[in-house]
Amino acid sequence: MALFVRQDENRSELQQRLATELQERAKLKAKEAELPDGVEDSEFIKGTKQTTSLAWVWILITLAIVGVVIYLIVTSSN
Repeated sequence: MALFVRQDENRSELQQRLATELQERAKLKAKEAELPDGVEDSEFIKGTKQTTSLAWVWILITLAIVGVVIYLIVTSSN
């Protein structure tokens, strides 16, 4: 801990000013980079449709197709 105190004591006035200026810039950037609230940034959702209640049918069809492809691969390799 004594090393940190000595490092501060050895800083010149210019180094001290630069350090404080960089800290202030970092604080300003952190304030500007706030997370989006999800309301104003939701433009990409406009024009999309909600999933219908028949989505499970498409999932079953996809699984059936994958199953048939796997079955054909296994039977053709014998």
